[in-house]
Amino acid sequence: MPRRMGRPGLMGTMARTAVIAGTATAVSGGMQRGAAQKQQVAQGQQAQMAAQQAQLEEMQAAAAAKAQQDAIDAAVAAAVAAAATQTDPAASAAPAVTTPTSPAASTDRIAQLKDLAGLRDAGVLTDDEFAAEKARILAG
Repeated sequence: MPRRMGRPGLMGTMARTAVIAGTATAVSGGMQRGAAQKQQVAQGQQAQMAAQQAQLEEMQAAAAAKAQQDAIDAAVAAAVAAAATQTDPAASAAPAVTTPTSPAASTDRIAQLKDLAGLRDAGVLTDDEFAAEKARILAG
């Protein structure tokens, strides 16, 4: 059989087309897999950042709770110290009733009494300590 010179025949063209199509498919598939991997990495980073944000918020909440507990502890220590320095037991049993001098002083006393009642309800103060502090607030 004589060999053809010049352009390839039908079989040669089909073979060349198949090679080109196969190469294009392989390259396209590789690009899609690479894009999918990049997307997975980005999603993983977003999830990690969300977890770190949640952990930071949890730490901030714990710090705020500790600060609040420290403030309560300081108030209790002050209440206990004030009750310990009170030497007249009759004064705590029958507190002197005075009229408030100004509306601002009255509002401040009410706020102090509410805070004191909150400490008593939380179990931080005993009834005796509550009564002593109440008498001090009303007398002052």
